[in-house]
Amino acid sequence: MDPTNKYSIILYTPRGNAGRIKFRIPYILKAEREAFKKLDGTFYHYNQKLWSIVNTEENLKRVRQLFGSKLVVENKAAPAKMPQVIPSEKIQQALDQNHQKMVLKGFSANTINSYQHCLLQYFRYFDTADLKNVTKEQIEGYVFHLINKYKIGEQQQNMVINAIKCYYEHTLGMPREYYNITRPKKSKDLPNVLSVEEVRKILNHPANIKHRAILHTIYGGGLRVGEILRLRVKDIRSDDGYIFIKDSKGKRDRHTVLSPLLLQLLRDYYRQHKPSYWLFEGQDGGQYSAKSIQAIYRAAVKATNSNPWSTPHTLRHSFATHLMERGVNIRYIQSALGHASTKTTEIYTRVVGINNKTLKSPLDSLYETVTFGTKELK
Repeated sequence: MDPTNKYSIILYTPRGNAGRIKFRIPYILKAEREAFKKLDGTFYHYNQKLWSIVNTEENLKRVRQLFGSKLVVENKAAPAKMPQVIPSEKIQQALDQNHQKMVLKGFSANTINSYQHCLLQYFRYFDTADLKNVTKEQIEGYVFHLINKYKIGEQQQNMVINAIKCYYEHTLGMPREYYNITRPKKSKDLPNVLSVEEVRKILNHPANIKHRAILHTIYGGGLRVGEILRLRVKDIRSDDGYIFIKDSKGKRDRHTVLSPLLLQLLRDYYRQHKPSYWLFEGQDGGQYSAKSIQAIYRAAVKATNSNPWSTPHTLRHSFATHLMERGVNIRYIQSALGHASTKTTEIYTRVVGINNKTLKSPLDSLYETVTFGTKELK
């Protein structure tokens, strides 16, 4: 199996008397990761993004049985551990300055935390340099250093570049052309999509009406998990037939479709649970949690024997693909999903099922007015 495959689990052969065996388990392999965590002595190395277990023959045998053909053995050392950095006064001042600017710019809390973590390492690397005078070539050298030594992936590489770009552009006010930094080629992976029958089984599996309403709302409106957590009771505009999504990705408000079937389900849910502000509240009355939605979805997938690689976000991908298969105008789908450009929405044209029901072959037209037989084939 190709070790670069996103469904491969990499085992790094331990060196000498190493006490632990380390593994890279892709985020998408949730079931395998959860099963691995149940083994005795497992540990997650946050800075390396690796999992490990005590180095014994018995553990190695268990892991081979657990992962099967997905396991790929690499006879090289695991990536070096990114060092913990205690910021100096100079570094802390730069971080505080950047934090203030990002808050004023309205960046999300997750983005702020991610950028600050990237910049802490960046500032440490150039601790003795004047940050305003660091060149594009030096920045590229730093990114290459992270890739070569710590084996950061494409997503992390882009995060580092964006954090550096943010610092120079917003905090230091330097010109935009300064950030024309080489980036990794964008992955062309297709989004994971469920069949209509799989969606039907998953949505109707939960016995709890709140759980069922959550899954129906994600698919029925093409929502992101973060968007459904922020849905308020007043965002269900039943009279006008749409769901109002406030502050979606990119700080954009939008409308998405409200199915009459979903509206009836939500009314039944409301009568039972009577949420006061958030449409889906947790036990303490605050927002529902993303972790709980993940658990609801995983349970439904497992019970219905549906696509094990799917996630709650797969329902959003399926919403878009199923609309496209029905011939809905791409502009409507773009608007419902909240995409700034149709170029983003066009990816779903690549996952529409191609068969003789969705596409007519030119061979059919060739013989429409001719009797198909042996004579015509000569």
